[in-house]
Amino acid sequence: MLRVELEILKDWIRPASRVLDLGCGDGTLLEALTASHNIEGYGLEIDPDRITACVQRGVNVIETDINLGLGHFQDDSFDTVVMTNSLQALLRPDRTLAEMLRVGKECVVTFPNFGNIQARAYLGLRGRMPVTKQLSYQWYDTPNIHFCTIRDFEVLCRDLNIRILDRATVASNPVSEQLMGIWPNLFAQTAIYHLSKPPTGLSSSDSQNSPPTTP
Repeated sequence: MLRVELEILKDWIRPASRVLDLGCGDGTLLEALTASHNIEGYGLEIDPDRITACVQRGVNVIETDINLGLGHFQDDSFDTVVMTNSLQALLRPDRTLAEMLRVGKECVVTFPNFGNIQARAYLGLRGRMPVTKQLSYQWYDTPNIHFCTIRDFEVLCRDLNIRILDRATVASNPVSEQLMGIWPNLFAQTAIYHLSKPPTGLSSSDSQNSPPTTP
């Protein structure tokens, strides 16, 4: 995770809260949040080497395949459920989002924006699936199975009646950083969302508080 993404995410985590990190990797995020926010953190990970790294960092980790669901956790078990750069690699991202907001009061999701101008230009000019610094895999060995744009994600949130509390975007060059505030779907390379269930009685259309993203 880029340092700027971590700093944005930290602002949305309450001190001394319970945090679940899905696909926690080597435990870097939970270690950082424990140091800065004194959280009670738990991670889910399936890769044995990353699980070993978590243990070495002193991070609580459970060997679990996120695709199988979160049925072993009760409703509202955590204050925040976090998932960084894993949404696009899941079998059913919609079901995982619903589960995140079942076991957590809020959730934070980050994902690469496949609608950014570099990916569009690569496909349009070369006629091949994009291979960039951020999307470094070839089409045949990529773990990314659901290519998602910012617009796609916000439509999914609307369809699932998920409330968008906040949104931040990240770009890697000065021009895109200037323009992504106007056209996030075109110029942002990474999207970061802070989500919750809507208040009781709030309709799906009323639950969205982020502006439409174009083009």
